[in-house]
Amino acid sequence: MSVIEQRPPEPTALEGVAHATWAGQAQGLQQLSVWRQSLAPGAGTPPHQHDCDEVVICLGGEGELHADGQRQRFGAHSTLILPRGRVHQFVNVGAQPLETLGIFGQSPVLTRQPNGAPLALPWLS
Repeated sequence: MSVIEQRPPEPTALEGVAHATWAGQAQGLQQLSVWRQSLAPGAGTPPHQHDCDEVVICLGGEGELHADGQRQRFGAHSTLILPRGRVHQFVNVGAQPLETLGIFGQSPVLTRQPNGAPLALPWLS
């Protein structure tokens, strides 16, 4: 068991994406990861998929989820449910940062491009 202080998301090599891993393999977890992210206005994640289920809680801002050929708007107090293998992308469509908390059923989180090839994430290197 551990009690750790959470650090705010820090800028990454992905333009407009700030990230902090709040819990995962480094804390001894094998089946759970927690990521805190902030996307600048207009920024988005690359389209991607995971080898595990994902739940994203929107803490603030306005976003758009691109999945299954559809676009769904979401905002603060929204919960996004993304089953394993579902290709998706988040885009900040608001004027303020999009603040999210992602919970994954895996540690480390395996992230893939839409074609299944591994997607190198700067915080996992």
